[in-house]
Amino acid sequence: MLFLTDEEIQQKYSIQDAVHDVRQVLIDLNNNKIKTKERTVITLNDSNSMLYMPCVNIESNYSIIKTISIFPNNKEKPVSQGVTLITELETGQHVANLESSYLTRLRTGAMSAIATDKLSNKNAHTLAVIGTGGMAFEQALGILEVRDIKTINLYNRTLEKAEIFKRKLLNFGVSAKINVCTSSGESVQSADIVNCATKSDANVFNHKDLKEEVHINGVGSYLPDMREIDIETINKANTIVFDDIEGAMEEAGEFIQAAKLKKFKFDGDNVISLNDIHSTDKSNGITIFKSVGAAYYDLAVTVGVYNKFRK
Repeated sequence: MLFLTDEEIQQKYSIQDAVHDVRQVLIDLNNNKIKTKERTVITLNDSNSMLYMPCVNIESNYSIIKTISIFPNNKEKPVSQGVTLITELETGQHVANLESSYLTRLRTGAMSAIATDKLSNKNAHTLAVIGTGGMAFEQALGILEVRDIKTINLYNRTLEKAEIFKRKLLNFGVSAKINVCTSSGESVQSADIVNCATKSDANVFNHKDLKEEVHINGVGSYLPDMREIDIETINKANTIVFDDIEGAMEEAGEFIQAAKLKKFKFDGDNVISLNDIHSTDKSNGITIFKSVGAAYYDLAVTVGVYNKFRK
C-alpha cells in the first residue's frame, strides 16, 4: 500500500491539477458514474467534529473513504486533519492511504475556482478574503488561477493572523497588491470577488457594503448553526450554486436560516448544483457559490494524486 503525507503531495500536486480533476469528476457525476452517501458528521462538543465521507466512481474504478477531524481550538496541531483510503474496484484491494488536510483545502479552492470562473465578471481584479485560517490560502489560489487579480483585501478578526497570511501569499510569489483591512466592510467595498472561510455564527459582512455586481464564495460555515453570508445578500442573489444541494439543506446554516425566514428556497429557479454550472449563463448582480463538501470532490483529487504518483 502507498502511504503519502501532505508534504509529499504538495511537491507534486497543485491547484492546476485539482481544478482539472474536479472538472472531470463533475462530468462523471453528470454521466451517473458516481455513487455516494451523504457524509456523516458527529459533533463531539461545542466546537469539535468528526466527518466520514464515502464515494465510488465506476468510471475511474476507484472508491474512497475519507475521515476528517475539525478541531477549531487547536494551537499546535492543524485545525483540520484528514486521511483518505483508496480502494481499486477490480479486486477490492486497498491501494493507498493519503493524508488529506492539504487535499481538503485544495479541492475546496478548485471548486471555488470553477464557480468563480463561470459566475464572476471576466474583468474582476479585486479579491476580498474574510477569514485567513486553514481553508483560506488554497481558496485564494483558486481565484488567482482563473482571474487576473490586481488587489487582495484581507480581513481577520485577529489582525496579526491577516498579516501572517499576507506574508504567506507574498512568499508564495503572489504579485497582487495586498491590503490588511481593519473591518470586513472595508475589505468588501471595492471587491469584485469575496471569499469567506470562517466558522462564524453570524454573517461576516453586511449587504450594504457590497458592490452591485459581486461574486461570493462561502466555504467556512459547515453546520446548521453557523453563518457567513448575509441573508439579505442571499435574498437578492441572481444565481446561487451549491457544491451539493442535499448536503447544503442539512448543513449550510445561513441558507437554512434564510429558508426559514422565507427569504430563500432551495428549489428556487436561481439555484443550481456545481455539476450543472456549465449550463448556466453568467448573471449580473450578485452570485454566490456555497460549499459544504461532498465526497466525490475528495475522490477527484485523491485519485488524481494517486495516479500521478503511480506514474
